[in-house]
Amino acid sequence: MIADFDFGDVDIERAIVEGAGFELVAAQCKSEDEVIQKSRDVDGILTQYARVGSRAIDAFTRCRVIARYGTGVDIVDVDAATRRGIQVTNAPNEWCAEEVADHAVALWLAAVRKICEYDRATRQGIWHWQSGKPIWRLKGRVFGLLSFGFIAQLIAERARAFGVEVWAHDPFVDESELRSRQVRPVSFDQLVEGADYLVIQAPLTPETHHTFDRTTLRKMKPTAVLINTARGPIVEDTAICQALTEGWITGAALDDLEEEPAKQRDWRPCNPLLKLPNVIVTPHSAYYSEEAITTVRRIAAEEAVRVLTGQPARFPVNDVTAGFPSSRS
Repeated sequence: MIADFDFGDVDIERAIVEGAGFELVAAQCKSEDEVIQKSRDVDGILTQYARVGSRAIDAFTRCRVIARYGTGVDIVDVDAATRRGIQVTNAPNEWCAEEVADHAVALWLAAVRKICEYDRATRQGIWHWQSGKPIWRLKGRVFGLLSFGFIAQLIAERARAFGVEVWAHDPFVDESELRSRQVRPVSFDQLVEGADYLVIQAPLTPETHHTFDRTTLRKMKPTAVLINTARGPIVEDTAICQALTEGWITGAALDDLEEEPAKQRDWRPCNPLLKLPNVIVTPHSAYYSEEAITTVRRIAAEEAVRVLTGQPARFPVNDVTAGFPSSRS
């Protein structure tokens, strides 16, 4: 079963799954209760945004694989799946790395060059360069990265062409690796306090949830711009809204919101951030290209089929060798 999808159809998945001799059911679950109701007896489940938590996993009677559309698995209780002997799979970063890096740089440039402000003013009949004032030269300024994984490395390569000094904080990457890529390793506080532009490209974990709260945002430069091409809940919505309203920072460009609208049914644009002129918001679309979408859909379906036909997953998230059988007697 596909728990949820926003691709418009499931033709790619159907060809792979039914071609392997299985039946495919497509649903649009927006809660774990709906996942439980519709997938209790499935052999495998593909999920895009719908949460597959411990309650759902404990309710499964025969599930052997949970395949995530994408890289992050924060919506899946991996520990619970492992205990039940259920394989969890994802897609490696490479499926959308180029797209996310491009999007991060596009958001950065649009924010600091005031592209949206200029566009709005021009459409209102205001033809003045001053409508975007102030704008500062990029060359020589500090471009900061929170994390230095594969995607962040691509962002750094792109940003360096604009003459910025690239800093990064990532406790899981050796400082020598950063220096070899012409990136200055810094502490988290140094990054927050010293960056003119700060791009978040970290995974969403309990430790990174609300990393950018009022305390953190207060430490940033008043001329700083925050760009988030990671998960929305890393930035606290109410805190960034206050920071932008009261001038703690000058601007933000966000590819997701803390509320994560795609996970809600009948979402409405009531978030105060959407009314602010100094923030750009895109609908968690940094990963999107036609090529990337096709790739991730194929990966999820193929991983489910591999596991259900007794083959090892190519992109396993957990080790189920020590897990318990997923079916109940």
